[in-house]
Amino acid sequence: MADAPYLNCFVPKTVEREKEEESIYKRYEEIMSTLPREKGWWTEHLYLHQGFWYPSIYLPGVMAVQNQYQAHFSDILLATGPKCGTTWLKALVFAVVNRKLYPSAQQHPLHSFNPHQLVPRLEQTLYLNKIPELDILPSPRLLGIHMPYSSLPQSVLDSGCRVIYICRNPKDTFVSMWHFMNKIRAKVSKAPLPLEEAFEMFCKGASSFGPFWDHALEYWKASLDRPQCVLFLKYEEMKAEPAIHVKRLADFMGCSFSSDEHKEGLVEEVIRLCSFENLSNLDVNKTGSNPHGVVDFQAFFRKGKVGDSTNYLTTTMIEKLDRLTQHKFHGSSLTLSS
Repeated sequence: MADAPYLNCFVPKTVEREKEEESIYKRYEEIMSTLPREKGWWTEHLYLHQGFWYPSIYLPGVMAVQNQYQAHFSDILLATGPKCGTTWLKALVFAVVNRKLYPSAQQHPLHSFNPHQLVPRLEQTLYLNKIPELDILPSPRLLGIHMPYSSLPQSVLDSGCRVIYICRNPKDTFVSMWHFMNKIRAKVSKAPLPLEEAFEMFCKGASSFGPFWDHALEYWKASLDRPQCVLFLKYEEMKAEPAIHVKRLADFMGCSFSSDEHKEGLVEEVIRLCSFENLSNLDVNKTGSNPHGVVDFQAFFRKGKVGDSTNYLTTTMIEKLDRLTQHKFHGSSLTLSS
């Protein structure tokens, strides 16, 4: 398998610089040790930092992003809560932005790379334990992030770069997260986390990059305050009418589809290329391993369906999540499909 393009960011450094970076991350770990903590879903603990919960393995990367990442005006950040459609959004954005570079769907990078290799996450990949040279990446830099809006570096606001957020209804998000975390637990030889225990943790906000509702609300409000910089998408609406939202994505990113491209069916071609059915059946996503992650690429493709949570949640659980969502979003004008 070819190396992921983002690996070019990790250039050789002097011994002095290596020691400096080690010192920086050691300081982050020392700060982390002073923070409130809860039982983790797959790591031993979640740590509370600036009002949100983070797995211990990723929190130093979060702090590094806050202190080291310098956004450019041309950057495009794909911001998501975990299990809200991240993989699909990355594929769509990459395909839309780079459609002139790769006009043939049969020879597209998505056939050779998982979407997470083409749009790497800042806090979970690029800044996980070292500081990358991001200026090496071509413009526009496509970068993923799970961090909440209030924790983004000031340079994101100052630069005016574009932020695209996708949200999913909390019931499907929770069930998808539970399945995914149990795949991670199996990978590290841990017993599955019982559904009921995970449910209570999710409801009280103690999940990766949670609370879910606070995370969504921050980006929702930002999209209302700064619509030219923050686009808020809803997973269920995208699944129902993908063509409308792929065009919205292109317009927001400044690379609208031309009338000729519409006539040639390019929007539909992008949708087919990035569909769950196509991506999940590509060799790279069926057999590829993730050297910088805790699960293989296959784990990112389970069902991708709307409403699958009804097959796992009791009526009581569904009613509780609905009440929580109504309470949390009250007065915000934000609504999510149930």
